[in-house]
Amino acid sequence: MARKARVASETGIYHVMLRGVNRQDIFECEKDFLKFLYLMQRVAYPEDEEGRPMPPNLIIYAYCLMPNHVHLLVKEQSVKISDAIKSISVSYAFYFNVKYEHLGHLFQDRFRSEVVNDMDYFVTLIRYIHQNPVAGGLVKRVKDYPWSSWCEYDPKKKCIVPVCCTETVLGRFSFGSLEEIVNDQLPQTKRILDYDDDTSVRMPDDKVRNYIHWACEIDLISEVQKMPQEQRNEILKRALRYGASIRQISRVTGVSRGIIQRLKAKLTKGTVPFDTPAESKNPV
Repeated sequence: MARKARVASETGIYHVMLRGVNRQDIFECEKDFLKFLYLMQRVAYPEDEEGRPMPPNLIIYAYCLMPNHVHLLVKEQSVKISDAIKSISVSYAFYFNVKYEHLGHLFQDRFRSEVVNDMDYFVTLIRYIHQNPVAGGLVKRVKDYPWSSWCEYDPKKKCIVPVCCTETVLGRFSFGSLEEIVNDQLPQTKRILDYDDDTSVRMPDDKVRNYIHWACEIDLISEVQKMPQEQRNEILKRALRYGASIRQISRVTGVSRGIIQRLKAKLTKGTVPFDTPAESKNPV
């Protein structure tokens, strides 16, 4: 069955989303975030073989790199948006798979996108993208998250890898007005093409990650899916006892939901002790 063609934007502007397969994490450490940003920079500010600037392949207005997905607000240039995003995602997947000895796909299917044909929705997405870490429970304030484009807009922040065309936005809004807009929380009823649609998460993903790091003495969460079955299952059971949901554990570890569901069924039936004193502690 042929893939459905993407809807073309009248303005050339799109909201783009990339997600890890099975909602698994795609960033394990600071160097991974930086690698993705450098790949974005290479597309936004390309250079020829002699280091001379070339026309951009993609204009980036805003971004947010979340642990298991990415949001971008971009404008297509002479290069098709699908080619520009593919350049970033394929290069990053190769880097990740080699570094972590990861097998199989890193990203789930092709990227998703929606058209942005008016200024009102453009501004809504500026708010939504920068508020993602707050909505996900990673930070309390937009300005506290290090892996979003807010560091390029806020003059008090230091940006290590600039990729955004901030002039376009700041040409329409003063920084003070933009700051008010970004910190004005969007209502939960506001429907936006959302790649992270699990609204039933009981606790922040970072809390689950920290628990697995602490309780299971694991440096990289991506190691879980490569472990021997018995060792892997013990870690998954401990995460279930801790109170994480099936979908959440799958998202954090990359292990399929079916495996986790079967383990939870055993726990619920009492075939495995459900509580242990050692795991009643809260590491965060």
